[in-house]
Amino acid sequence: MTTPDARSGTGRPAELFFEDLVPGLTVDLGVVTVDADEMVAFARRFDPQWYHVDSDLAAASRHGGVIASGFYTVSLFMRAYVDHLLSRAAADASPGLEELRWLAPVRAGDRLAVRVDVMGARPSTARPGLGTVSLTGTMLRLGPDDRPEQEVLRTRFRGWFAVRPVEVDPAEAEAVGAAPVGAAAADADLPKADRPGADRPEADRPADGPIAADPSAAVPSAVAPSAAVPSAAVPSAAVPSAVAPSAAAPSAAAPSDGDPTEISGSAEAQRHD
Repeated sequence: MTTPDARSGTGRPAELFFEDLVPGLTVDLGVVTVDADEMVAFARRFDPQWYHVDSDLAAASRHGGVIASGFYTVSLFMRAYVDHLLSRAAADASPGLEELRWLAPVRAGDRLAVRVDVMGARPSTARPGLGTVSLTGTMLRLGPDDRPEQEVLRTRFRGWFAVRPVEVDPAEAEAVGAAPVGAAAADADLPKADRPGADRPEADRPADGPIAADPSAAVPSAVAPSAAVPSAAVPSAAVPSAVAPSAAAPSAAAPSDGDPTEISGSAEAQRHD
């Protein structure tokens, strides 16, 4: 069952959750081919430096031709990441990246193999219900034989992913809600013969509802105060020693002789991840 919150990065029902992204996991994000028109159009719009947009100047330079904007290259990585992982995973936002490196020029027609490696995972300290996953993304240029020739991009970043929701069987939830609670629940599980008061005669069993205290049973007649004398005036000597509390008797509320245990510690600093 998928809950409304268990959505992938593209809004579809999620298949993967934080618990699935374990350190050591490698996800193949496919192969992308650099389109010449798209590469130059991106540069003209967002990064119009001459070696990204002017073919004549770029050809006469050490670059030997137009090269892709690094931000176009990382955009290709991001699209592959969304298509092959975030579209399936219960992805939330990202708290940021630690590294972004352009290791070699990218040119029109290059075929780039994309992958992401899970480096670490732990529950988020900033977002309850999410886990923080540390990832390394790479893009490698492929040769004519589809073998990697050169790494052109590397990035290290973090992503938030929802933990897997706990599914509750409606029948079990209804049974839990209908179960008796407290002492009544405990007595209901006992055999009839073992329930409290089962061995008392019917005449001695209390009726349902509150039970009034019997003053004569609670206080021996020999020590009951006279109606004509206020209770404060009754001397303590009138109390028989059999019912007087012993001074030597230990108090039930006396604390233990052992030293109380003190628990101390400092709160862990909250990290925004």
